[in-house]
Amino acid sequence: MDKRVIIIILDSVGIGHAPDAANYGDEGASTLANTARAVGGLKVPNLQKLGLGSIEPCEILGCPPAQAPMASYGRMTEKNCGKDTTTGHWEMIGTRIETPFATFPDGFPEEFLQRWLKKTGLKGYLCNKPISGTVVIKELGEEHLRTGFPIVYTSADSVFQIAAHEEAFGLEELYEVCRLTREMADELRIGRVIARPFVGTTNDNFTRTPNRRDYSMRPKGENLLTALQAADLPFYAIGKIEDIYAGLAVTKAVHTKSNADGMQKLAAAMEEQPDGLIFANLVDFDMLYGHRRNPRGYADCLEEFDRLLGPLILHMGRNDHLIISADHGLDPTYKGTDHTRERVPLLIYSPGREAKALGTRETFADLGATVSDILGLPPLTFGKSCYSL
Repeated sequence: MDKRVIIIILDSVGIGHAPDAANYGDEGASTLANTARAVGGLKVPNLQKLGLGSIEPCEILGCPPAQAPMASYGRMTEKNCGKDTTTGHWEMIGTRIETPFATFPDGFPEEFLQRWLKKTGLKGYLCNKPISGTVVIKELGEEHLRTGFPIVYTSADSVFQIAAHEEAFGLEELYEVCRLTREMADELRIGRVIARPFVGTTNDNFTRTPNRRDYSMRPKGENLLTALQAADLPFYAIGKIEDIYAGLAVTKAVHTKSNADGMQKLAAAMEEQPDGLIFANLVDFDMLYGHRRNPRGYADCLEEFDRLLGPLILHMGRNDHLIISADHGLDPTYKGTDHTRERVPLLIYSPGREAKALGTRETFADLGATVSDILGLPPLTFGKSCYSL
């Protein structure tokens, strides 16, 4: 009988600093534990039943170990260099990154930007430095409206971000500029080009909209997605998954406005696609609360997800396998506003299947290797399956 895997990535929900966290300035970061402590405890009964609180050695206030976890539980350690969306998601499907993507602490090279202006037909740009996206639109939003120049900026990650007013500049125009930028971005090893639309009329009321789009470098070599494609199995991408993998092997994709919208679309996908892979990324944890260092909002977001998770678990069939994990950390109680180098939780649930302790996995690629095993695909060259343990 056909099997189906449903992956939910809780974007940025790390479970304790990685062994090499000191190399990234992130020693002591622990997104789940520190968030729970900051708010006096989390209320996540569904995640607790699955086994989130049983993952050692992390202690999550309000989420104690389950007496009999429903899911197999453990944590994964990232091997790829970096601590961002691309490095984490690529490793999950078995793509190794030996050379880090480029970052731009001093902004992008002027020679590159002059060629970029010619390619896009733009007359100029604003900013070109690492800065918070919410800060930069409040500083330069009015100048953007006056000049029509898009705001170009970056962060500690390998990203070329372009902010523009959704109405005055135009959403489709912004997307087209980002598509053209992606065509140039590989030469600088830029991991992602990100469209950051916003609305408002003055620096006091500019706000970003949910219509963000990511334009990523395509993963190289053989991996879980190329194996899916070779086996002609469907791949339903939800949220920014299509963007992260540059459309590789995707048979259907939907974008989302929020975590709640993502869970609704996930439920619809489960009604529509009975086999293969359904893969969702829920980004609100990262985008709305982690970067803004808001532990209360982060905790509320986790609790909202937990409430939405309950009905999904009840609708799973015996041939369904639910995998819940994350792509990096973003401790909202930590210094700065960047991602944190952390291990990530791994929960694998299938009705009627015995739950086991998975321990600490050596790589995020064990997720992809497990999916490959479940779906009867050839073993991946990077990662070891947890399925037959």
